Amino acid sequence: MFVSTNIAGRKGRAPRRPAGTTLWASIDVEWTKNYRIKNGNKPFCYSVVYVAIPRGTTTTNLVDLPFSFTSVYLEDPEETAELLASANAAVRTAFASADRVTGHQFTSDLGVLTNASVAPLPDIAAARARWLDRRSGALDDRRVIDTRYDTDHVLTCTSRRLVDVCTELNLDVTQPELRGTSMTALHRAYLEQRSDEARERVSVLNLRHSLSTALVALRATGHVSWNGTLNVNQILATGLDGAFSWLGHRTFTDLL
Repeated sequence: MFVSTNIAGRKGRAPRRPAGTTLWASIDVEWTKNYRIKNGNKPFCYSVVYVAIPRGTTTTNLVDLPFSFTSVYLEDPEETAELLASANAAVRTAFASADRVTGHQFTSDLGVLTNASVAPLPDIAAARARWLDRRSGALDDRRVIDTRYDTDHVLTCTSRRLVDVCTELNLDVTQPELRGTSMTALHRAYLEQRSDEARERVSVLNLRHSLSTALVALRATGHVSWNGTLNVNQILATGLDGAFSWLGHRTFTDLL
């Protein structure tokens, strides 16, 4: 598998939590879609983004928001079981280390991981149980926040697609990776042509999903705010710090 991270130490760990902060983990999964076969959707990429926010303050200057990340992409479809085990461990680490865990339609991500696995995924099962029980308390006290279903109080748009939610909240999440193509086509280009650029485009797209989901959750709970439009690609480029060659492509840098 291809693994990229800026978290120091042994593989699969969470970042250190700075004193006086709350730690948020945001998870997003990408998968191929096959509606003709029951449980035919197959995950091939996931990411976890961690953001530490000072307690008791509302952060407004987010252009240089620091974040930690781990991105995983399978090298070959035969590694699917390995990716699923890795995702299970990543979910376990997120719940053990972070105060809040968030995802956008998180139950779908967890469901695809579960249905694609022959072996039990106990930590993903536990996360699904936490998702089902998340509404037992006030929003800011919840262990799990789903930005598709738990953000109505800050939105007026009817659509709950992540890109539309972000647009409503003045988050610029322009996706240059999909210009003239689709995620399905990009993943196919990697599998059939071993195109590293195609693979990196999907990885960066996936990381943008995780980062923007974290920002939506933080905004919905009142922990952060911003003036005007916040360029998520600028935050992404700074935080990823050249981890992917795609970040230096003219198509991407033109957005910064």
